[in-house]
Amino acid sequence: MALLRERPVRTAAVGRPAALPGLVCAALGVAAAWSVHLLLPDVPMLTAAVVLGVVAAHLPRVRGVVRGAARPGLSYAGKRLMRAGIVLLGLKLGLDDIRGLGWASVTMVLGVVTATFLGTWWLGRRMGLPGDQPLLIATGYSICGASAIGAVSEAADSDERDVATSVALVTLCGTLAIAVLPLLQGTLGLDDASFGRWVGASVHDVGQVVATAQTAGPAALGEAVLVKLMRVALLAPLVAAVALAVRHRRQAARTAPAAGTRVPLVPLFVAGFLAMVVLRSTGLLPSAALDLAHTAQELLLAAALFGLGSAVDLRSLTRTGVRVAALGLCAWVVVAGVSYGGVVLVTG
Repeated sequence: MALLRERPVRTAAVGRPAALPGLVCAALGVAAAWSVHLLLPDVPMLTAAVVLGVVAAHLPRVRGVVRGAARPGLSYAGKRLMRAGIVLLGLKLGLDDIRGLGWASVTMVLGVVTATFLGTWWLGRRMGLPGDQPLLIATGYSICGASAIGAVSEAADSDERDVATSVALVTLCGTLAIAVLPLLQGTLGLDDASFGRWVGASVHDVGQVVATAQTAGPAALGEAVLVKLMRVALLAPLVAAVALAVRHRRQAARTAPAAGTRVPLVPLFVAGFLAMVVLRSTGLLPSAALDLAHTAQELLLAAALFGLGSAVDLRSLTRTGVRVAALGLCAWVVVAGVSYGGVVLVTG
């Protein structure tokens, strides 16, 4: 059973004049998302950016611009700025962080990611979700939310509507986790450190992990971030595997990609992500540079997620809305259950 469905390669480029209105809209969306985060600190800026993008796509006086003149630039933001943000995401992770977790925790994270990805993808295919939605939703739940969806969609050349639907679902479920998981800490008998590991292994986006884990204090937050960054590290091999599957699919179908669209085994932005991990591991970068890179990464990803959110058409979701919601709920149960079991085994 193939992970990917072949589709015609899109080769149209977006010129700077055509992209300008959309990039301005994305910048305004980032400013609005930042304002929401300042007013409501528990709401991550990236989550607010997705929601505001969806809202902008449906406001009566705004949707005409979003779906018309601004569409090329918003699509550009959803792709190109997403790549740049993912590259900078590598500066959050150092090789010492991985070694510090210990082999037991690393094995637990690998098991959680594998079970969540394969289980969600298989269930999505059985439910008959269209296009690359099963692949993208599985990626978002198992790795790091919208950022992972953006990375894999680039390697798979996924349709923008599939990407937007997947991002909306994963963002919604990750946001719900901020409210639900802290209520379960006492019921499940988790101390602060174990709760942090559970959050890091089960919540999707990095910002959502921070918002959820900080409710149990600094010990929980530190463990959560370390485990979460280990999941982020698995983004590179997953994207490479998807790129390899695309290449194999085209070779099997004997369809040559158009000039300039050859699928590399390791996409350039993933190579950049790995390079940033190595750079962070050297210890050469001062804290001021890392802080600046973190700010730039947040702004780039917020602009990209606003662009993706603006591509969501709620009316078109009526075809698969129930199935998508059902898959999201099932995947949420899988990742929370498997990660809880893994944390109990590691700390027991």
